[in-house]
Amino acid sequence: MSDTPSPILPADEAALGLARKLLSDARSGVLAVLHPDDGRPHVSRVAITLEDGVGPLTLVSALALHTRALAADPRAALLLGDVGPKGDAMAQPRMTLAVAARFVRPDSEGHAALRALWLSRHPKAKLWVDLGDFAFARLTVLGCDLNAGFGRAHVLTPADLGLPAA
Repeated sequence: MSDTPSPILPADEAALGLARKLLSDARSGVLAVLHPDDGRPHVSRVAITLEDGVGPLTLVSALALHTRALAADPRAALLLGDVGPKGDAMAQPRMTLAVAARFVRPDSEGHAALRALWLSRHPKAKLWVDLGDFAFARLTVLGCDLNAGFGRAHVLTPADLGLPAA
């Protein structure tokens, strides 16, 4: 048994507000998956947006390795938080979401609404959103690790982020 205190702090209103802001403001993130051929870790930068009350949404191409990886194993991690133009990257707030991906079929109910939401936040995607190899993937949040800055680590739940439990 260790006498070392836990570095994890209770989630206070400041931490919850910061986590919700990181999620709602994010337009991209780093998606970590396991390579579908050999299981090695792989990361990709992906565009995202928040589907209110549901969770992060991404638009992925079937040509991308991360899409094949999510089809083989929907478990992934999504890192959110911008470094900014100056300063110490390690001092900037960031959070890692444990997620499970679920692809949205183009002929499914609600697809048009997702398309409209996506284009409202990523207007340049109009060039490729309707191409046959692109699909939306909902990223259901399973858990969250927030680093709010030096010495400010928190473990949050989907409910803490205003999202449904997985």
